Amino acid sequence: MPFPVDIKFIAETEQELRVEFPENFKQKMMIENGGEVSTEEDDWQLYPFFDKSDNKRISRTCNHIILETKNARGWQNFPKDGIAIASNGCGDQLVLIPSENNPNKLKDEIYLWLHEIGELTQVANSISDLQ
Repeated sequence: MPFPVDIKFIAETEQELRVEFPENFKQKMMIENGGEVSTEEDDWQLYPFFDKSDNKRISRTCNHIILETKNARGWQNFPKDGIAIASNGCGDQLVLIPSENNPNKLKDEIYLWLHEIGELTQVANSISDLQ
């Protein structure tokens, strides 16, 4: 069950990854830090922002965006500047990518990265389309 998350933990993630998350993504995660979303093809578990406020939240957010992104960047053909935000449990990832105009600001669009072929395809215009 996802918990709300304080904006300071989102800001810490942004600072470590050197990106700014889309506002609608931050707003959703502040209410439910993690949880499930669906695309036409699959169901996805959203990675939470790492919440260090107490031991229960630490344990519930140990598969956080920073860790999962660092792991995904080690895989062949994962987008170099991509940020992993969700998994279907089979290796595929939902990904945010930087804007062409500002590499530190992530686009609203959500992309599907297929791990077997390294293909990146847009699946939603924003996180709100996946609710």
